[in-house]
Amino acid sequence: MYQEGWAAVGDGRRITVVTGGSRGIGAAVCRRLALEGHDVVVGYRSDREAAEKVAGAVEDAGGRALAVAVDTSDPAAVDALFDRAAAGLGPVTGLVNNAGVSGPNGPLADADPEGMRDALAVNVLGYLLCARRAVREMTASGGGAIVNISSAAATLGSPGEYVHYAAAKAAVDTLTVGLSKEVAADGIRVNGVAPGVVWTEFHEDPQRPARLAATIPMGRAGRPDEISGAVAWLLSDDASYTTGTVLRVAGGR
Repeated sequence: MYQEGWAAVGDGRRITVVTGGSRGIGAAVCRRLALEGHDVVVGYRSDREAAEKVAGAVEDAGGRALAVAVDTSDPAAVDALFDRAAAGLGPVTGLVNNAGVSGPNGPLADADPEGMRDALAVNVLGYLLCARRAVREMTASGGGAIVNISSAAATLGSPGEYVHYAAAKAAVDTLTVGLSKEVAADGIRVNGVAPGVVWTEFHEDPQRPARLAATIPMGRAGRPDEISGAVAWLLSDDASYTTGTVLRVAGGR
């Protein structure tokens, strides 16, 4: 039976697709959601071993899990991801749009156009394609929730690093607001989480989080589990009246 804020299936467990789930924030989200009673589809691009390890952690926490390879910028691959999810676990009730790449680092004037094109394909088109399919699934099953992983870069701009990435994340914020209004009457909530600097493998310079610590009011970079908690809340019943919100988790930056 449908409850406010999410769609229940079978025994009431939630079935959530997490793209980019094999490492960093995505992996932390998968593990946290398992503890919150979700079954999880771990979407990954190429590192099957890492994805299977995360799926194992989900199962150890009491959830069911699938690891599915997907290029989120490919519509056919996105459809295959959701088809696998439905066949293996059941109707999808949640989506965490997390798969992303930084693309070329440095001033925009020096950026490689193909690198920027690839980054925008994953960071914007990929989110749109996954959200499109999720909305179709959730509308048919009575509702659900989507969380888009944005970035504090959307408002800071990331000058000298990756302006194109910041622009893509600003697009994600607009997607979150617009889609939330479009599907609210269908029982689907759409929110975002905007992390600041976090200790993950995302950074080209592995020490970037330490290097930027002095620019963060809290004096340190964040941890993936601090982001996953925000995502879990937005997917929970406690957030049943929350939609169109981008929750900034950035240490004050």
